[in-house]
Amino acid sequence: MRLSAMGDVAMTVPVLRAFVKQYPTVKLTVISRPFFKPFFDGIPNLEFFAFDEKERHKGFPGLLRLYKDVQQLKIDAFADLHNVLRSKVVSLLFALSGKKRATVDKGREGKKELTRAENKIFKQLPTMFERHAKVFEQLGFPVDLSNPDFPKKAIFGGEITDLVEENYERLIGIAPFAQYDSKVYPLDLMKEVITKLAENKDYTILLFGGGNKEIEILNSLSEPFKNVINVAGKIKFQQELKLISNLDVMLSMDSGNAHIAAMLGVKVITLWGATHPYAGFLPFNQNLENALTSDRNQYPKLPTSVYGNKMVEGYEDAMRTISPDDVVSKIKNQI
Repeated sequence: MRLSAMGDVAMTVPVLRAFVKQYPTVKLTVISRPFFKPFFDGIPNLEFFAFDEKERHKGFPGLLRLYKDVQQLKIDAFADLHNVLRSKVVSLLFALSGKKRATVDKGREGKKELTRAENKIFKQLPTMFERHAKVFEQLGFPVDLSNPDFPKKAIFGGEITDLVEENYERLIGIAPFAQYDSKVYPLDLMKEVITKLAENKDYTILLFGGGNKEIEILNSLSEPFKNVINVAGKIKFQQELKLISNLDVMLSMDSGNAHIAAMLGVKVITLWGATHPYAGFLPFNQNLENALTSDRNQYPKLPTSVYGNKMVEGYEDAMRTISPDDVVSKIKNQI
């Protein structure tokens, strides 16, 4: 069970792919929001169960119904990959019925030590992938993540072909937004990155985002260039996943798009502001050297937050210490 958020759900996918490869006779049922179902399409021996937050599974009575609904699938063990109140309730119900259960340890104490202003302990914490794998180990299924399995690149068609010509040389994705401003690279610097990349006519650059405000910004970034395309709002989510699977590289903030690209086997360059990959959210199977972080010599309190929801006064310009030239160089080195 993992209900949200998008990036966190995406981070379960590589672990589940490894699981089904190593335990082909075990059936998995993923409980999550309907929107995330495409993440799990094509994974063998995996069934998706849609969590109906607004009606059937709403509130405590809804959790009881959820338990009864899932119980009908003859579940033998319950893996709580969320560790929030709702998942704890369902996990407890399975435990009371005699089923084996395990809950992810999010390492909250270590994350507090990493992000606090005073007496900071700046060290790499276990990744969320390692934490998820630990849950299955506790259930009797150790998972080896060292030989990852990724889906094949999706075949273009329909609206995707209309949007992106199939004779492109190199396909670069850029997802310049994140949930919190403290994780967003300054717009003027992102313009520099896009301008420098667009100079190479062999590059087709795709901009990802969502919502009217983001679409407006992406349109302004793409309009000056023939080889820069804003895909936001033009294709459905499932088509976006197909498009992302064909990227040569994705440039992303510490956000869901980074984890989506990584779960599809795409190389990812990430930019980090208030947060830091040491908290365990480096995208799957990516090199730490491709995570460009803000300068801790100038901003020694970094990271100031696990999720980016805490902005420290005076740290608003921390991401300006990441040079556009360095970003462009990292991207080109991956192509």
